[in-house]
Amino acid sequence: MATGVKKDYYKTLGVKRGDNDDAVRKAYRRLARKYHPDVNPGDKAAEDRFKDIQEAYDVLSDEKKRQVYDQFGFYSPNAAAGGNPGRESRPGDFGFSGFDFSEFAKQAEAGRRGGPFPGASAPGGGGGFGDLFSQFFRSNETARQQPQAVSGEDLEYSVDIGFWEAIRGTSVRLNIQRYENCVQCRGTGNINSGVTACTECNGSGEVNQKVGAMRFNLTCPRCAGGGQLRNTCAACSGDGRTSDSETVDVRIPAGAQSGSRLRVPGKGNAGAMGGRPGDLYIITRVGAHALFSRDGDDIRIKVPITVSEAILGGKIEVPTIDGRALLKIPPATSSGKVFRLREKGVLNRRTDKRGDHYIEVQIAVPEVPGETAKDLAREFAKLNPEDPRAKLFEQT
Repeated sequence: MATGVKKDYYKTLGVKRGDNDDAVRKAYRRLARKYHPDVNPGDKAAEDRFKDIQEAYDVLSDEKKRQVYDQFGFYSPNAAAGGNPGRESRPGDFGFSGFDFSEFAKQAEAGRRGGPFPGASAPGGGGGFGDLFSQFFRSNETARQQPQAVSGEDLEYSVDIGFWEAIRGTSVRLNIQRYENCVQCRGTGNINSGVTACTECNGSGEVNQKVGAMRFNLTCPRCAGGGQLRNTCAACSGDGRTSDSETVDVRIPAGAQSGSRLRVPGKGNAGAMGGRPGDLYIITRVGAHALFSRDGDDIRIKVPITVSEAILGGKIEVPTIDGRALLKIPPATSSGKVFRLREKGVLNRRTDKRGDHYIEVQIAVPEVPGETAKDLAREFAKLNPEDPRAKLFEQT
């Protein structure tokens, strides 16, 4: 790859620094089709342009090469090891070409690890290139550690409600513990004006360091190039939020069931450094009922019937969540038979439809009080000699 040539790879491909790999790939394909030598035979300018496009894509499509290019503003085989051939000098950069910085990169790496390195200055002496690169890398690490706005976390609380509260809806009052925006700094993490000019670089964001006969502009290690220092709020230690309890009234809509998840926007933890707050989620646990059982939006119940009702049939009253309802029992109804009353269950607010009400009848056999009743039972048995268990033995 060429060295000593001033080139802006992003400009060459017509993309921005923040664009992802897909955008880079699409831009390259579009330009390559336009300037390919096969499409422009004999056109020297198009051929040179195509080479520049190839060179730019070779760097920007490779994650490691692109990282080096973004950090130093250039790339070459030596750049990956700490060199900087060919780029115009600007604040924080090294404006000269033709140097192989691979040895200095080794020194910088050794300096970052705290160990000795070849060519390092003796204790008490002036800094060398190892110091220079170590400071550069530390400055970049510091810049990455600068506080940024972070969205608040969501919170979850479980509440116990009764059977009828779930059917009809209710309101609950919760005392929750959450992070709120700091009152002292209003969520900024700073006090007073928030920032002051950095005393290390006098607000410029750069410091000048001399190494041998050369001088370099470096990112200020104290303010990480921002030129300003934060006046950290003591109440929240710069986080912008403090922990506190809050009472929240929540309306549980009708039709809630165990496991229902209700969202209360903005009542989670406040975001750090001015980030948006999270949400509060209420998980309901519905209590049992002595008579009814809940199956989603359906209601189930077991109802006893008399022997005569089972034999002769008839109309009986059954309880529902809306009150009493009539159920028709056909003749010769067996115990365990299930009947359905349509749309007598729970209203679903999302579908605006009601579930069904299921009734399982169970024959209640009375105690025979005297000989007269027993004689009637014997006569009834003679009239119905069929054995209901006979089919069971036929299948064995």
